[in-house]
Amino acid sequence: MSISLKIEFGGGLELLFSNQRSHKISIPSEVTSKDGTTKPVDLSYLIFWLRDNLLKEREALFIENGTVRPGILVLVNDADWELEGEGDYVLKDGDEIVFISTLHGG
Repeated sequence: MSISLKIEFGGGLELLFSNQRSHKISIPSEVTSKDGTTKPVDLSYLIFWLRDNLLKEREALFIENGTVRPGILVLVNDADWELEGEGDYVLKDGDEIVFISTLHGG
């Protein structure tokens, strides 16, 4: 079984993802961990799925220390992901996840 998500990139992050701001993706609703247990897919899984499937260049500008790098605002259905449990947020069919870079060159 899979879930459908809408992914948006802004603040320059879209440049790392084929210069495309909006993506509609489908990912498995559950994943099997290294110890063989099955668990619902969460935001941490999504971050690495995006790296492996959509990111075209410069991974270090998106991921640092196993999560999104500092300076990237993550919204889950228009709410700051810090209010939703960050990487532990369990994704649901129809969720909209937005990644916005707050870092700008000068």
